Amino acid sequence: MLCWLVLLLLPLLPLLLLLLPAVALHRCLGASLARLASLQQQVAWGALGWAATWQRYRLEQSTRHAARSQHQALARCLRGARRAPGGSTDMSTFRNLLPLTKPSQAPEEQNGGQEQLPASSQYPQEAALQATVLGVAALGQAHPATMSPGATARVTPASPWPCPLPWLGPILGQAGPPGAEDPRALLLAALRSPGLRALEARTATELLDVFSGLEAAGQELVEAIAAGDPGAPLPGRAAEVRAALERGPRGLALQLWPQLQVVVTLDAGGQAEAAAALRALWCHGLAFFSPAYAASGGLLALNLWPDQPQGIYLLPPGIPFVELLPAKHGALEDDSRTLLLAEAQQGEEYELVLTTHASLTRCRLGDVIQVVGAHNQCPVVRFVDRLGQALSVRGEVTSERLFSQALGRAVVQWPGAKLLDHCCVESSILDSSEGSALHYEVFLELRGLRNLSEENRNKLDLCLQDASPHYKFLRFRGSVGPSHVHLVARGAFSALRAALAARLSSSAPPAMPRVLRHRQLAQLLQRRLLS
Repeated sequence: MLCWLVLLLLPLLPLLLLLLPAVALHRCLGASLARLASLQQQVAWGALGWAATWQRYRLEQSTRHAARSQHQALARCLRGARRAPGGSTDMSTFRNLLPLTKPSQAPEEQNGGQEQLPASSQYPQEAALQATVLGVAALGQAHPATMSPGATARVTPASPWPCPLPWLGPILGQAGPPGAEDPRALLLAALRSPGLRALEARTATELLDVFSGLEAAGQELVEAIAAGDPGAPLPGRAAEVRAALERGPRGLALQLWPQLQVVVTLDAGGQAEAAAALRALWCHGLAFFSPAYAASGGLLALNLWPDQPQGIYLLPPGIPFVELLPAKHGALEDDSRTLLLAEAQQGEEYELVLTTHASLTRCRLGDVIQVVGAHNQCPVVRFVDRLGQALSVRGEVTSERLFSQALGRAVVQWPGAKLLDHCCVESSILDSSEGSALHYEVFLELRGLRNLSEENRNKLDLCLQDASPHYKFLRFRGSVGPSHVHLVARGAFSALRAALAARLSSSAPPAMPRVLRHRQLAQLLQRRLLS
């Protein structure tokens, strides 16, 4: 009951914060605007602290009794769908009457006739509020300076926070025009603010696009900063931005904002590569923080540890209702027996199975997690693979994880190269075999190289053979041909993400696919080849 009271009162806080100046002025006409702003900030921090304490208490209670909390979450899902299978919420009955389904292998195809992930138009309000409040509180504890006025800027139209609190932004330091949705306006506002402590973008891939666009349109942006707002030119700041851009991409964020401490993005499938590129180049030397892990089924996991260099997440026992399907040596076990969160074993890997309040579909998400610890009775995990992103042209299974590792080993053998993004296509999709053996078509965006020799291109295939004995056997027999490596121009993957976003109906951040199964999307990359 108290939880719903919190949800009802939080939207009223903006009114309170707007009324405070008037009340204060009425009582003390001599109060300065700075003091009133400080009072506003104190009230906002007090409200946030109270909400975070309550949400942490609820999380602790639910994770200490994970099995009971999951049964309650299942009952809520069934009530939301207005039916309970067999009139019962018993797990055995639930599993027997609702068999597992698989999502589409191609997330970019929304009408392929395959089962889609259960999704609603937005994240469940309670889960989104919990992730946001606890995330902001954790970030404030780890990096207190990010909560000072004018310390934070968002550079993408969508926020990384699952439940943005508009009343909090202007008071706790959001730089830039309130409610701005134009990417260029958001970037300009950030560039005009040299004292930023935190930079926000919805996902790492979108932030990668922002920095690529900044380099491409640098001169235009510098001129806009020099012109400034009406009556407020900023020639000094324009010179600083120009000098930072001329020094190159490595550490560019700290050159633009010397006091910057942390980058905030929302983690989702396929973001690790972009995050690694940002850490190595533009955001070198900065901490990264994601408040949650999101998928089309909803918010899956919370991040309570912003000081961890590699994101680890807590799987909470709420909605969406999560089951764990064991995975052994790359092959899934019998799907008749899934586990609840409290039954997870440290070190083991599991595929996530989701049921939401919007659909009574036990959907195998395809995301594979590894249990690295526990918080009370719930697993602490890291996301390690996506089963739907495997390559197979002759019965072999080249997983996303295996391919990424092989690609990483190949890239370090290419002098001066930094990997920004990649996608693969099975040759049958593009009809590119032309009588030769089936093979993988690999599209790469690299920094530092515009061409690759045949010897360097072949290194990827050799690394794949080293990583996969089955692939090596098929290559030796001639059943599978060598991988074809293509370099694409800057902006190719940005165009791909725009095309993907136009196809997807979910408001969740689009997972970045590593295997394309739609010819039109693969051809989009083909049209932007460098070599």
